[in-house]
Amino acid sequence: MIVVRKLPARYAPIVMPFVLSILMTAVVSVISTLRSLGATPAFLATWPGAWGLSWLVAFPTLLLVLPLVRRIVAWLVATPPGR
Repeated sequence: MIVVRKLPARYAPIVMPFVLSILMTAVVSVISTLRSLGATPAFLATWPGAWGLSWLVAFPTLLLVLPLVRRIVAWLVATPPGR
């Protein structure tokens, strides 16, 4: 069995937007690249660059806007009873 060491909990504020940005930019760039080029050989050559550029923008953006998003969500969503 492979044992994977986990990062300490203090890294969660960086790891969450890191993983989220990878997944979201992958999905969005696949959709937009497929829409513009179609399922062609050019898609396979173009998509990695489109994804990389979108991720380079998305990850720092998430780090900057996540505190604002948390405040907006806290304003919109009721706190559960007992908290």
